[in-house]
Amino acid sequence: MRKKHFRPSTLYLALVLLITYLPIFIVVIFSFNDSKLPVAWKGFTLHWYATLFQDRALIEALRNSIVLGVVSSAAAAVIGTLGALGMARVHYKTKGMMEYLSTVPIMLPEIILGMVFMAFFSLLRLPFGWTTLVIAHTAFCIPYVYLMVKARLVGIDKSLEEAARDLGASPRRTFFDITLPLILPAVASGCVLAFAMSFDDVVISIFVNGPTLSTLPIKVYTHMRTGVTPEINALCTILLAVVTLVLLGSNLLRRKK
Repeated sequence: MRKKHFRPSTLYLALVLLITYLPIFIVVIFSFNDSKLPVAWKGFTLHWYATLFQDRALIEALRNSIVLGVVSSAAAAVIGTLGALGMARVHYKTKGMMEYLSTVPIMLPEIILGMVFMAFFSLLRLPFGWTTLVIAHTAFCIPYVYLMVKARLVGIDKSLEEAARDLGASPRRTFFDITLPLILPAVASGCVLAFAMSFDDVVISIFVNGPTLSTLPIKVYTHMRTGVTPEINALCTILLAVVTLVLLGSNLLRRKK
């Protein structure tokens, strides 16, 4: 029998997993801690989960973040998909520069984007609130959908669309029957990524947020300025459980297909 040799890559992988998941594990554990100070374990309790669901401001902030993420990712999906389709069908000398400029929001620091959006909305005299939040989130979510759809379009056989046109299909019929089904997985992936980026954003939201409106990241950031509370640990645990269930469900659906 051959002896199993120890590989440094195994130690490296274990170290990466430990650094990545240990903080998450600690947050989950202390969400059940019967102490308000996250420094010592004093017993098991579900009190903080009950307190969390009684916090109307936090629940409202969560609802605002979900609505904002859905609206901005949906708008980004439409604009980003149309932009990728348009760029794939045109050929001119400055096309490369235009494609580069379309990804600028991803490369710029969020604090710069937030300041730019705030100055732009102030110049237009738009009231800060839902309108400015949706516009700003849609703007920085568009590149994520654009890049996903653009990468998918590269692998699509153009002869399929040409064959549909030769058989008498109109451009609209060709798009809905041929192109859209082929790029739909990329559009869905871009929407999920855009929703995650919108739901997670703090910096830009602070700059364009209204005085009476709050999103979940802003609310959590405000709470954490005075220290991590057990309610925040409980909220993080619930969100982690939801994300885990969604990922497990998507994997099961893929296996069935």
